[in-house]
Amino acid sequence: MSNKHNMGVLIAAFSVLITTTVQAHTLVTETTSGLAGLMHPFLGLDHLLAMLAVGLWAAQQGGSRLWQLPLAFLGMMLLGAVLGQTGFALPSIEAGITSSLLILGLMLAFAVRLSIIPSILMVGLFAVFHGYAHGAEIPQTAELLDYAVGFMLATAALHGLGIGLGLRARGDLNQKLLRISGVAICLTGAWLWI
Repeated sequence: MSNKHNMGVLIAAFSVLITTTVQAHTLVTETTSGLAGLMHPFLGLDHLLAMLAVGLWAAQQGGSRLWQLPLAFLGMMLLGAVLGQTGFALPSIEAGITSSLLILGLMLAFAVRLSIIPSILMVGLFAVFHGYAHGAEIPQTAELLDYAVGFMLATAALHGLGIGLGLRARGDLNQKLLRISGVAICLTGAWLWI
């Protein structure tokens, strides 16, 4: 990978991190249900970075984790959305979402490799919080199924982007960039916590 490409990735990552936090907690209700769901993960820095982090961490671990971690996230996120839609009282939603950035960022920064069960449980727990936020904040005019398909597709795309970027991170310099991205995600989580 060329230095020009590395600089482009760094500039793009930095620009995402310095934007103001929109947090996907207010949607324009005039959009279609599917489009509203598709937009939701992209409208909040917390959701965007967490979903990228899952893909990056899956790529960093490699092997079957490339598909196991994203699928676990998607499945548990859907469960969380159903809980959010039904009005189930899940405590500390924002703390759970912010914690996902802190912990996933640290996992990337230190290249932590857990066995598969703890990895899936951790990613799944974070996904419940993110899904709950999606389900609880569905616009009143939205169709639940269309909205869910939208945010599931967006999440899968963000996981895929993270995996793609992570797989391109071959070699010592790029592994350092991957770890630096983990530090940036962790620091963003700390900033959102404040």
